[in-house]
Amino acid sequence: MACNSFTKTLFSILLFFTVSNGISQTKTGKPLSPLTDAVPASQGMSEVRLGKIDKTLNDAVVQNKIPGVVALIARNGKIVFHKAYGMADNMSGKVLKKDDIFRIASQTKAITATAVMMLWEEGKFKLDDPISKYIPEFGEAQILDTFNEKDSSYTTKSAKHQITIRHLLTHTSGIGYGAIDGDERFRKIYAKAGIIDAFTTKSVSIEENIKKLAKLPIHHEPGEKWTYSEGLDVLGYFIEKISGMPFDKFLRTRIFDPLGMKDTWFYLPDADKNRLVSVQEKKGDSWERATGDFFDVDYPVKGAKQFFSGGGGLSSTAKDYATFLQMYINNGKLNGVRLLSRKTIEVIMANQIGDIWSGNSSYGLAFELVNRKGQDAGGLGSEGTFDWGGYFNTQYFADPKEKLIGVLLKQTSGKTDDDTGWKFRLMAEAAIDD
Repeated sequence: MACNSFTKTLFSILLFFTVSNGISQTKTGKPLSPLTDAVPASQGMSEVRLGKIDKTLNDAVVQNKIPGVVALIARNGKIVFHKAYGMADNMSGKVLKKDDIFRIASQTKAITATAVMMLWEEGKFKLDDPISKYIPEFGEAQILDTFNEKDSSYTTKSAKHQITIRHLLTHTSGIGYGAIDGDERFRKIYAKAGIIDAFTTKSVSIEENIKKLAKLPIHHEPGEKWTYSEGLDVLGYFIEKISGMPFDKFLRTRIFDPLGMKDTWFYLPDADKNRLVSVQEKKGDSWERATGDFFDVDYPVKGAKQFFSGGGGLSSTAKDYATFLQMYINNGKLNGVRLLSRKTIEVIMANQIGDIWSGNSSYGLAFELVNRKGQDAGGLGSEGTFDWGGYFNTQYFADPKEKLIGVLLKQTSGKTDDDTGWKFRLMAEAAIDD
């Protein structure tokens, strides 16, 4: 009897610590292995048609349209195409390798959104909670009313609704994006306020940045329009407040390590610095290292290394990012663990913005989503295919119906005549042969 009592007490203690620690992932009954290589034909992919992709990408480098590119295609959890072309740095003659590390910029957003939804699954908040409930500095939302060009001063009017977590995830909050904002007034307002848009080598924390951002006006009534924004940076700080962990550590311990994404970082370890691909821009007929107009392109390897941008700060490899996408294709599980439930994936992949967009796609809680119109237009994949890209010319797509993933990583700045993005996606879908 005493032994049985002791066992029950021990079980209760263990259960308490398990629940209170908020375990980020659970073991899944059917372990799914990380991505491994396979012969294309074994996964219903045409080797001949993949060869056409190989030629297209090689030609783009030979024709000097891009300095270099890494491409990866996976189907059914197996890598059927993974190659590197061209140079990682033309000025030094450094050849690009397929495991080199790229600044993925806005591809960070989907990872941040995933972290938010993991905490949502734990009952930490409701998606339609106002963000001011957790970050009081946001207070009552204020819409920009008048703007003075001379000194960038402005007046505001009160919004009818408050910014919610759902608004931040879907870019419908009305918050702007500083230096890349489509509205010059907001570029000036953010610059005057000293807002960090995505990356910095300065000693600034996301808490400092978001608290300043919270005081600024928004573009429009929350929920009424889609405006690309720093909402995911806000959510990076939100994750810190909800989880009690630094944002970078949350991603490392609850997403990257469980999935085996060993090459995904805000700031690269010293041992991996030489694997970072240079951001290059075309000057005449030559590719040279870009200096950046509103950012320091060397942010992942130098400076204070304290700013963790949920909207654009991560660097990664093609295989690491494909691993992240494969977790979604698998309905939330990979590498023997489950990060998200199948039901949560359904919410993430649902149209969350109604009829705000009327074209070939809609937007969910982490990705752009191809709709039926987009599927029928051709070249985008099946209905439900999800995608996005990054500022330095990186792209990805994942087609759940075909269990097909494509990742295309380049590292350029400024104008190019690069057409590999749409060709790669179309040709990858066309390589299906089953």
